[in-house]
Amino acid sequence: MCSSDLVHASGSWLAWVPLQPDSLGMARFHVVARANMGSELRETTFVTPVAKVFHPPPGVVVWIDTTSFTPTDTLAFPAGEGIRLSVRATPGARVRLRMEGKKDVVWLVPDTLPEEPAWGVRAFGTDTTAYRLPPAADRYVGWFPAQPLCDAIVEAIVGTDTARAIWPLVVDTIDRAHPAVIVLNDDTAHTGKTDSLTVGKAVPYGTYNWFFPLGTTTVANGRWVGQTRLQLSRGTVAWVNSSDVVPLAPGTPPPGGSVGSVRLVAAPRALVLHVPLPAHVPFKGEEEERSLTLRLYGVASDVNWMQHGGTDPYVRRMSYAQPASDEVTITLSLAGRVWGYRTQWSGRDLLLEIRRPPLIDPRHPLAGRTVVLDPGHPPLGAKGPSGLWEPVATLAVAQQAKTLLEQRGASVLLTRADSSPMDLFPRTRFAAQHDADVLVSIHANALPDGVNPFVNNGTSVYYFHPRSAALARALDRGLVAELGVRDLGMGRGDYALVRDPWMPSVLTEGLFMMIPEQEALLASPEGRLRYARGVMRGIEEFLREMAN
Repeated sequence: MCSSDLVHASGSWLAWVPLQPDSLGMARFHVVARANMGSELRETTFVTPVAKVFHPPPGVVVWIDTTSFTPTDTLAFPAGEGIRLSVRATPGARVRLRMEGKKDVVWLVPDTLPEEPAWGVRAFGTDTTAYRLPPAADRYVGWFPAQPLCDAIVEAIVGTDTARAIWPLVVDTIDRAHPAVIVLNDDTAHTGKTDSLTVGKAVPYGTYNWFFPLGTTTVANGRWVGQTRLQLSRGTVAWVNSSDVVPLAPGTPPPGGSVGSVRLVAAPRALVLHVPLPAHVPFKGEEEERSLTLRLYGVASDVNWMQHGGTDPYVRRMSYAQPASDEVTITLSLAGRVWGYRTQWSGRDLLLEIRRPPLIDPRHPLAGRTVVLDPGHPPLGAKGPSGLWEPVATLAVAQQAKTLLEQRGASVLLTRADSSPMDLFPRTRFAAQHDADVLVSIHANALPDGVNPFVNNGTSVYYFHPRSAALARALDRGLVAELGVRDLGMGRGDYALVRDPWMPSVLTEGLFMMIPEQEALLASPEGRLRYARGVMRGIEEFLREMAN
């Protein structure tokens, strides 16, 4: 057990306790507090639910852990594709899957690779020894060629003893000859609470790689427990939430065709690239330090002309390529750094709007700049051991930072002024509507179970788009210098508040709510001022770097 033996002056105390296996799914903790050399004593016991751990029944020779089946539920793939199977059973057993009424048998083999640590350890743990886990002798894997399947039975065999269980898996097959064309639509009620984007993942329930606008049309050719696979091009697939998928009438042809000649139109605030398309095909924006590439799926190039529409100095040249038979890329090489961009449909045309970098005075980099500060949460938000609520602390820090930034010439806006709950998209929309030069979302950290908070606490800053890495680096330096806690560094994080492509944006985790000393610092006027100074200095340093 790791703990702070003494109770902090705020009355807070923190311990990190390993859980003991409990087949009932409950953990019991007995806490004893002593004062005045032990003459005063208070104690209490509290019980909390934990994930149940499978234990083989006593005296059983061969067993199958029926909680370990992967995958389960209903899947659908074109015939001939494969599905990876995994299950835990008696070490040293022979394990197979057979289908009721069929002779086909799929044998599973022992998985010799090391165990994968919990996602929280991999994401937030700084001690790499926690990654090196031994292989699990009771884990078996196999490969099932996609074909209709139900009532599958898994068997584990040791000598003359056999354990059997029903694998809760149903597999349907999809006819490639009759593609299912769909349209993505995630805000039919037009509530305004979403950005009308459907996120695409490389694996079901994975991290975000694509952002498809409402109305995007493509082919669906797979299902996996609430996720639908989209065939963007012959070589590229993406997974989306099935709730965002609207099937079109049977017989609707897949979207496709050619990309016509493109034109760039210059305006004072931005440049707009007009791309004529045969349909609302899927696309992806790909950003480098001084270039933007639009990758279009399911189309071929017929780009005879690429008209600059003038000799704007910000765009050095435009080019296109056909990296695959049904993928087209259009690249704009820029004279300066990428500051921001966004896309929208206009009829059949796709409009790519490229934001011009602001003109920054290196002597007074904050003068005339628009900064949006987002006090993180509510809803939700962490609570410290003494009861400090994250939204209260982050709002106080943001208000202090606003004052400091305005004293140096910036125009500063806050996404919220009180503790009323606010959705994520209205925050980024607010920043975009006000043409913020930068967006900083202010938070205080906590850790998932399984990660030792005594080792893994400190300051960290997260970004998503490449252009925001410099802002994250500058803010991390500024916060560490002001707060004096361990530097956990900057990282690329898949947070909604830093995904808006219109401006550089980051999310700060200056202090840890769950560490008594850091919670107390965050609750104090001095600590909030130091956090605010770190934010101000980081933004100022980033803008000075961009000016130079």
